[in-house]
Amino acid sequence: MKTTPLTAIHEALGAKMTPFAGYNMPISYSGLKEEHHQVRNSVGVFDVSHMGEFIIRGKEALDLIQKVTSNDASKLAIGDAQYTCMPNNAGGIVDDCIVYRLTEEMCSDGEQAFMMVVNASNIEKDWAWITQANTFDTQLINISDQTALLAVQGPKAIEAMQPLTGTDLGGLKFYTFSKGTFAGIDNVLISATGYTGAGGLELYVSADKAAELWNAVMEAGESFGIKPIGLGARDTLRLEMGYCLYGNDIDDTTSPIEAGLGWITKTKKGEFISRDTFIKQREEGVSRRLVGFELPDERRVPRNGYPIVDEEGTTIGQVTSGTLSPSLGYPIGMGYVKEAYKAPGTTIYVQAGRKNLAAKVVRPPFYKGAEGK
Repeated sequence: MKTTPLTAIHEALGAKMTPFAGYNMPISYSGLKEEHHQVRNSVGVFDVSHMGEFIIRGKEALDLIQKVTSNDASKLAIGDAQYTCMPNNAGGIVDDCIVYRLTEEMCSDGEQAFMMVVNASNIEKDWAWITQANTFDTQLINISDQTALLAVQGPKAIEAMQPLTGTDLGGLKFYTFSKGTFAGIDNVLISATGYTGAGGLELYVSADKAAELWNAVMEAGESFGIKPIGLGARDTLRLEMGYCLYGNDIDDTTSPIEAGLGWITKTKKGEFISRDTFIKQREEGVSRRLVGFELPDERRVPRNGYPIVDEEGTTIGQVTSGTLSPSLGYPIGMGYVKEAYKAPGTTIYVQAGRKNLAAKVVRPPFYKGAEGK
């Protein structure tokens, strides 16, 4: 099992550690509910150093990005980031990821540079996928093992972290980034992409500086009551926003059109993998859709794999993610249902053993007090 550069710190803090995506990761420290509210109301810090990072640079770097991703990276200016996905040849999703348009200082004349951030469980698969697609004048560099990543999230995150850097953190718009000195550490990439809906920033740093950065972040946030947060709360926070989790809500068998990710599937940008499939799906429609649903009158949590049925008990879909929302106090979930049941307000039923739990289709985010998009 792999570790991050901060594993010893998590263990010293008494974190509950468990295997996740092949890594020994902190799932909780003081408890999921408490950590969830900490991020929603104040500030918390996650170790997400298990994520993968690839540098893509060269004269045809953009061409490679455009080929393997569904969104239109040509729209990115230096300092912009973009949520996107990598389709496979059958119209499924190899992975969802974030592409950063880097400065060109590390390149020769006429070259471009990007960083792609991928899910930890897919690092090897994604690397192989991009490598086999690279028929361009482009160099690929896997910096995953050399890179650590902290996510400082919550409405007080910006104020708490501002003393550590000369970068105007409040001026970072959603899905933009800057590189600079942070906590006395040079060449830190500071971004505002988020996965919690609570505001905040992400800090990419050399792995050998991870502990130094963690300690500085905790010290700067002390007067704001900063707490370390585990991946358990990260999951409930993202689900309240309706953000997809790879392996649950999207995978190699799900189309971005089915998953409600048509907004990152730019078929008019030119050729890319499975473009014709997505054009056809838009023209002819799809048979299922990923929807959000809530169960305000229930306490039992819908789990991944539970069947979704109609009033007569006929199977119409399946749950992909579910939790008891700490912010709302009742269960919420996401799942695929037949096209006819996708409209907000539609009543569906989650089959939990012998009981069918009544649920209502809603359009995320579930928690309307959350920030983000």
